[in-house]
Amino acid sequence: MSLPPGDTVAVATRERWRTTSLTEVWLRPGDWYHPAVDAVVEAIIEGRSPEAPAHRLGNARSAAGISLDETLEDVACLFRTVGSPVDVDAVRGSALGWALGRERRPALSGVRDPATGLPTGDYLGERLRETYGRAERDGVEATESHCLVVVDVAVEALDPWQRMARAASVGRTLDQVFGGGHPMASLSDGVFAVLCERSADIPRLSQGVRRIIERNAQILGVSETMRRPVRVWMERLPRDHEAALDLLEHLRR
Repeated sequence: MSLPPGDTVAVATRERWRTTSLTEVWLRPGDWYHPAVDAVVEAIIEGRSPEAPAHRLGNARSAAGISLDETLEDVACLFRTVGSPVDVDAVRGSALGWALGRERRPALSGVRDPATGLPTGDYLGERLRETYGRAERDGVEATESHCLVVVDVAVEALDPWQRMARAASVGRTLDQVFGGGHPMASLSDGVFAVLCERSADIPRLSQGVRRIIERNAQILGVSETMRRPVRVWMERLPRDHEAALDLLEHLRR
């Protein structure tokens, strides 16, 4: 059910939420609204737990093909709108609802990890093959031209929703920092890698990634799901593609 016209506080909150989300995170304005949005707003205004309506909203977002990171960032926008810390129950409900919606959808391609939106390790292995081949044609060594920036946020004993929320937060951060020009992947639960050209800027960029990951985790209320401090380091590429695949396998463990 949508909000009644006379509920001016709730309507105003919903519209501020929509404006914030469309400005900061939402990709397609036409598909933002869903009736579950109103239920979440009502719960927040009335001081009730938002977990159940957030679960419905997460389910609806997943069914509509919205990524988990975009779904959770949208929820965070609501709490920024009302000036409150992100409610962990809202994050949990949204993540679990999203996961339930995904289970009901047809099987997806294995190219991308659904939680992070990032490609899988197999994809990165193919990009590495291309990198080694191009280096050989150009008469240079891939070990000198490229490297991997590795991010490790893994901690043990997390609930499934915490793992999903953490993965979504890191995935969005890497996409924000590196963009589409850098092949990247989710290697395992809590370990990520980005293929970069070697340059003097890599150490500075790595430090920036650490700070932004920790800041975004705080915004989403999932800081406790990450190792502190987050580990970020530069991994030198080995001599050939086969050895690079072995390296990816090692990093997955």
